[in-house]
Amino acid sequence: MLQTLKNKIFTMNLAVTPSFFSRLFLVGLAFFVSACTEQNKVISLAGNTMGTTYHIKVVPNELMPTAQLLQAEIDLALEQVNDQMSTYRPQSEISRFNSLPLEQSVEVSADTIKVVKEGVRLHYITDKALDITLGPLVNLWGFGPDKRPTKIPSQAEIAAAKAKTGIHELAIDGQRLVKHNAHLYLDLSSIAKGFGVDKVAGILNKYQTSGYLVEIGGELRIKGTKADGSPWRVAIEKPTDEGIAVQQVIEPGTMSMATSGDYRNYYEEEGQRFTHIIDPRNGLPIHHKLASVTVLHEECMTADGFATAMMVLGTEASLALAKKEHLAIMLIEKQAEGFKVYYSDAFKPFVKSSESI
Repeated sequence: MLQTLKNKIFTMNLAVTPSFFSRLFLVGLAFFVSACTEQNKVISLAGNTMGTTYHIKVVPNELMPTAQLLQAEIDLALEQVNDQMSTYRPQSEISRFNSLPLEQSVEVSADTIKVVKEGVRLHYITDKALDITLGPLVNLWGFGPDKRPTKIPSQAEIAAAKAKTGIHELAIDGQRLVKHNAHLYLDLSSIAKGFGVDKVAGILNKYQTSGYLVEIGGELRIKGTKADGSPWRVAIEKPTDEGIAVQQVIEPGTMSMATSGDYRNYYEEEGQRFTHIIDPRNGLPIHHKLASVTVLHEECMTADGFATAMMVLGTEASLALAKKEHLAIMLIEKQAEGFKVYYSDAFKPFVKSSESI
């Protein structure tokens, strides 16, 4: 049995309504997860969160509550993440920070501090390709809460939006976020869904389960094996909008996985194609041959951030970063004759046949 799991919106904020993806920017990086375990040997949960869906499969044990109680605990934890990090909720911690005037601060949760710190760390590791202050540029290009523009933004408009960004304008003082630019607008969507996956995994780890697969909006975290001892297998989709096709099957083992791509969430204006992935260094949508990035890492939050940053960096810089940081990555590049796949050395042991799941 194959289960289709839908991928995230990479620069979107955490939306309020579960139907947000399907109505606006639903994208595809679909994963096919092997889930042919006997029904009484696995707990399967599904629901809505962060403007997308989640799917969970977990091998139960005597420590685990009923499926109903487990789902209630998971839903509560994910609702808390939304209350902390959703820019679509006016009273969320991030929204309260975004509405602050100059040189003001707000106390936030340890979770929000953790995600912001990781965003700042990845900003510098990725040569500023990941920027959690990117919100004004995302909104300018029509991929945030605002509607898409009716014309291509001018250089002056891009420069004005870019002036409202900057990690250096943000400070962390204990449990407080401090704003040094009144226009600073934090957007944690590039890593918050991955954090949500990690949060759910933490709940399942508490019950000492031997195996699980957690997916939120296409971001995955996997532990151990299925109930029958066979490995979880995941298929990475070929980056085309002409239907679903498998590019590569992998066995991640106990690992997290995030994939980013530019081939589903875009629009055309004045004869040009604009993707939702914005390069924070020049304020423009990316325009290169790299179509898809898959990153494996222990933490899904970190994999999520690296995948987004590498779509900005392009093929050569991403491979160089992967070598420097010992990252397991898979890149799919658009070429005239089709697609070309690149693997970092750390990714190769996970590659399996693309013929079956």
